[in-house]
Amino acid sequence: MNTVDIQSFLFPKQEVSYLTTSATMKDALDKLEVCHYTAIPILNEEGLYYGTLSEGDLLWKMRATPGLGFDTMHEIPIVSIKKRMKVECVAIGAELDDMLALAADQNFVPVVDDDRVFLGIIRRKDIIEYYTRNITD
Repeated sequence: MNTVDIQSFLFPKQEVSYLTTSATMKDALDKLEVCHYTAIPILNEEGLYYGTLSEGDLLWKMRATPGLGFDTMHEIPIVSIKKRMKVECVAIGAELDDMLALAADQNFVPVVDDDRVFLGIIRRKDIIEYYTRNITD
C-alpha cells in the first residue's frame, strides 16, 4: 500500500493564484474575478504565507468604509483589510490528520515549509475526490 501524505495532495504554488502583501483591494478584486476563487492566499515579499483574503472580507470592508467605491479601491492596501476567518496553514511534513482537520473548516489549506515559505495549497475538493475514489468496503 502506498503512503498518502500531504505532498500527495499539494497543488503547487506555480499553479495557484495568490496576492502579495503590497496588493490593493482593487488588485484583489481583479485577481479573484479572473481566478474564480472565493478566497486567495496572501504572501509577503519573501514568499512567506501571510494570510488569506476572502470575498467576504472585501464586502465587509466596503460596508464599513463610507465613501469607498470601485473607483477608490486602489487606495486600500489588502493588509489593512480585516480578515474575518483565520485560515491556518500546515507544514509539508505535518501529519495527514492535521491537514484533514483544517480542511474540514477551510476550502483550502495553505502548505508551507519549515520556514513558512508558501509551497501551494491543498484543495478540499481534491481530498474529497481522493477519498471518494479510494473508499472500499
